[in-house]
Amino acid sequence: AHAGGFSTAYGDGALDQAVYQSFNETFEREVAVFFVATGTAANSLSLTAYNKSGGISFCHRESHVIEDECGAPEYFTGGSRLYPVDGALGKIDPNNLDRAVGRFAPEIVHSGRPMAVSITQSTEVGTIYTLNEIARISAIAKHHKLPLHMDGARFANALVALETTPAEMTWKRGVDILSFGGTKNGCWCAEAIVLFDLDRAR
Repeated sequence: AHAGGFSTAYGDGALDQAVYQSFNETFEREVAVFFVATGTAANSLSLTAYNKSGGISFCHRESHVIEDECGAPEYFTGGSRLYPVDGALGKIDPNNLDRAVGRFAPEIVHSGRPMAVSITQSTEVGTIYTLNEIARISAIAKHHKLPLHMDGARFANALVALETTPAEMTWKRGVDILSFGGTKNGCWCAEAIVLFDLDRAR
């Protein structure tokens, strides 16, 4: 059925373009989309997009990137590290985040350089960041000139629970890059990295 002609490779085919447009409509703006096979790949490559030498990504102590990805984010970023931040019920406490990032002064090169903040939506323990909580964490990240990554392996579950839209739960609250989960929502080996910063995507 699909052998009636040629299809452009490397993400430029008609089907690819249709999926890109679907993502644009879903997020109510133009986004950059990169398809990957697993959530671990999505998280690792998302953090790699903001990698720095000696980089540090801040995430909850019980987050998936720390507990269940076997060091893949550190490997793909070439040796950056994940810094655990505490908070009740699997969610980063904003005050703890501010203190954690503040420990790494730019002029002290020996400790490492903050490069990103990562939250998990929904969390590993089934809780959900409210829209206000996402915005507050984003504000702290931006204060420290850091991007906010959302691990959205259970993205659809959080949307339904919050009765909100993909746009409201991401870029409208300051999320810069999203690991868009399909596998835990009925798809097979279907994950995507969604970048809201088109310049970064290029």
